[in-house]
Amino acid sequence: MRPDILNPLFTPTDTLEGVGPKLAKPLNKLGLNRLRDVAYHLPERFVTRRAVANLDDAGAGEQVVIALVPTEHQASRGRGPYRVLAQDDAGNICALTYFGRASYSARKLLPVGEKRWVAGRIDQYGQMLQIVHPDHVVAEGGDTLRRLCEPVYRLAEGLTQPKLASLVAQTLEKLPSLPEWIAPSLLDRMQWPAWSDALELAHRGEHAAARDRLAYDELLANSLALLLVRADNRRKKGRSLAGDGRLRDRVELPFPLTGAQTRSIGEIEADLAQEAPMLRLLQGDVGAGKTVVALAAMLIAAEAGAQAALLAPTEILARQHFETLRRMTAPTGVQIALLTGRDKGRSREGTLLGLMDGSIDIVIGTHAIFQDNVNYRDLGLVVIDEQHRFGVSQRLALSGKGRRTPHTLAMTATPIPRTLTLAQYGEMDVSRLDELPPGRQAIDTRVVALDRMDSVVAGVGRHIAGGQQAYWVCPMVHDDETSEMAAAEARYAALREIFGADVVMVHGQMKSEDKDAAMECFAAGEAKLLVATTVIEVGVDVPSATLMVIEQAERFGLAQLHQLRGRVGRGAEKSTCLLLRGDMLSETARDRLTLMRETQDGFLLAEEDLRLRGGGELLGTRQSGDTPFNVATLEQIQRLLPVAHDDARMLLDRAEAEGADGKPGAALAGERGDAARTLLYLFERDFGVRTLRGG
Repeated sequence: MRPDILNPLFTPTDTLEGVGPKLAKPLNKLGLNRLRDVAYHLPERFVTRRAVANLDDAGAGEQVVIALVPTEHQASRGRGPYRVLAQDDAGNICALTYFGRASYSARKLLPVGEKRWVAGRIDQYGQMLQIVHPDHVVAEGGDTLRRLCEPVYRLAEGLTQPKLASLVAQTLEKLPSLPEWIAPSLLDRMQWPAWSDALELAHRGEHAAARDRLAYDELLANSLALLLVRADNRRKKGRSLAGDGRLRDRVELPFPLTGAQTRSIGEIEADLAQEAPMLRLLQGDVGAGKTVVALAAMLIAAEAGAQAALLAPTEILARQHFETLRRMTAPTGVQIALLTGRDKGRSREGTLLGLMDGSIDIVIGTHAIFQDNVNYRDLGLVVIDEQHRFGVSQRLALSGKGRRTPHTLAMTATPIPRTLTLAQYGEMDVSRLDELPPGRQAIDTRVVALDRMDSVVAGVGRHIAGGQQAYWVCPMVHDDETSEMAAAEARYAALREIFGADVVMVHGQMKSEDKDAAMECFAAGEAKLLVATTVIEVGVDVPSATLMVIEQAERFGLAQLHQLRGRVGRGAEKSTCLLLRGDMLSETARDRLTLMRETQDGFLLAEEDLRLRGGGELLGTRQSGDTPFNVATLEQIQRLLPVAHDDARMLLDRAEAEGADGKPGAALAGERGDAARTLLYLFERDFGVRTLRGG
């Protein structure tokens, strides 16, 4: 149960003055449903103004506060601007310019002959200075002068900066006094303010120490929650799975194991032999052979008399895994089944019965394999493919399907920088596949200007005519009048006119059965060109596809480009990736495309992507079930997360050394432990909170 001290922060925003049904809609759109949300809706930037006595002191482009007296109102015909001419104390003239409905308020705000304090940006308009849509117009100077440094918040339609600033001010007045969860020595060393002071300062101006302290709070909450989950997992009663090799020895592998695969299988085998349930992440670059490692783990479970389940994020990937693993395990006699949401009738009933009586050793499927009506005789191992599409909460939900807590192996083909691995998977041990199998050819990667589209299309035509297949990836599904980005549907229509029935399309807004049909048509070689969005980013394996065209490649992150490129180069033939770029490239976009051309090391690309972006989303796209951070920036994560992780570990280790009774809840004892519990609830790290409740 949440501590009572936090109740004021979890009060609905409709308790604030001025919030009614009309304002509730934009607040809800921004996720500002409680006072806590408003308090942590930090400014995106600040406007800093200078108070000037007259217009001669102001430069064009400068943000100022100045006293002006309106002398004349000028209304234009039609949709033209509404101007109010005003003069300063020295008689200099400035135009206050309004467009649209704002002109109505200008008539009331700026009566002729009455002094007003005006805040806004001075610009040159012909021979005259002007302020377009002044930010503030008030009769008394004090209020405007207090806004010399003013926060600028992210808004939604129907919400204004002054209104949101008013809600923030009301919220800050209601902040409770919370116990301090940061060690005094760290507070002193970093010169960080107390929690409530930090929130006040962060809303008031550019205060780096306050922002860092708030980011650290979030990072500490996350680290603490993940370490609690890890500690709790190690206390659970699992089962030792010791294989004898009889099944693994009979598997027909397409190539010898790499050193990284052998090392990772050894780490997994050692974990499975322990009674404490394994919780391990397998990171593998594109084409590094994660599936073979996962198969070895599942066969160890089968050798030990247990069942294994492989969870895939899409039906396409689940079916692909099923066919691949069934082919490789044919000589072993292992029974493998497929279970997805599309399976119905007798086929589904037969699979459910086989899982219940133990005649099925390995099941592969989507989330359907963990529905309430799916029961296992003895589930010993869960493998989760494309782990970044599932969050901590989903990982924890899987543990209820075995008689004892099953071992868990999570896999991701998205190379993640080490710092972010700690942030996202801090409760897991990590194995890395950083070698490619022998014979895997480098993909010839070229950057091509979009104005060479005709020659690219002609090249695709020659490729198809030669009996090979190709992908064409676009950054959007539909055309958008406000964007020049290519739409998959428009590109599909254009290419279909040229190449006819050889072209099929896949995107995320299609029905599952339509997507699967298009993919199956392409995989079977019936279609030669697949037009798609990033829905094909992960798991699609068509060895005969040897050309990848990525349109407007500068719009994608490095990790995503690397994943898309990895859809080709899967067979014996030489493969090519064409990165089509627009004319207006930022320096970052140019660097990104250069890196793609120069290296195929996914882990290096992930580190460089983090360095180049310096902000934005953590893993290319936020697809996990638990969004990691809302306050901390990437720069702060890199700088502060190692400190927070060590601090959280020390907090738990100290409690254990002082004789906590072995339950996870008891691991946070004492004054600082109680404060840390409050922190977990404040940042709603539910997976950590549930662990505490279990104690």
